[in-house]
Amino acid sequence: MFAVRLAKQLSRPVQRTAARKVSSTPARKSDALFVHRDTSYNNPKIHFEFNAENLKRAQEIIARYPPQYKKAAVIPLLDLGQRQNKGWTSISVMNYVANLLEMPPMRVYEVATFYTMFNREPIGEHFVQVCTTTPCMLRGAYDILDTVCKDLGGIKPGETTKDGKFTVIEVECQGACSNAPMLVVGDDFYEDLTPQLTTKILDAFKKGERPKPGPQSGRHTSENSAGLTALTEKPYGPGEHCTPEFQ
Repeated sequence: MFAVRLAKQLSRPVQRTAARKVSSTPARKSDALFVHRDTSYNNPKIHFEFNAENLKRAQEIIARYPPQYKKAAVIPLLDLGQRQNKGWTSISVMNYVANLLEMPPMRVYEVATFYTMFNREPIGEHFVQVCTTTPCMLRGAYDILDTVCKDLGGIKPGETTKDGKFTVIEVECQGACSNAPMLVVGDDFYEDLTPQLTTKILDAFKKGERPKPGPQSGRHTSENSAGLTALTEKPYGPGEHCTPEFQ
């Protein structure tokens, strides 16, 4: 009987499964964050150095660290260079900072490509960063992002308007979760946003104005709708409640 069953099994046609197709993921534009390619506007031959004011500030920053650890100033110096270089960190900025701190250029490149606050490409005059992390997302962050993109001529996150006035990106937490949703323009935080308030803020920048930063809902800090429930009085300072002999 066993031989009969085996013969029947061997006589059955073999059912082959369809071969799985191989898929590939295309390279993302974000790869450019970690790879430098010389361009007409970003190459080592373009001269960069701190102006007199920023060189003085850089020397003050470096002086905060022991001489053997002055490389610890790399982040604030890159930030200073980015600000002087119209908001972005070119290869010349990185090379200059490396020379100033007597560091191997590669060590500076590693920092500039790791931290997302360093922009590797030119940006617009107004750098709009819309937070879409969970607290903001739950309170309408994507409505804010859509409003920004629409009001700036239909550009997409990561793009700059044709007139070079605005660049918009989508970012992770900006640290104003209690006042979500929010966005940052330059160094200014705009919180408690609605699409209407967002349009108002952008219109002000378009007119060359600087709208008042902070919560846009009327509250002054991060209090709830009922008002402040803590820190309603000036907190006491060190020593105010010590006995006289210890003051």
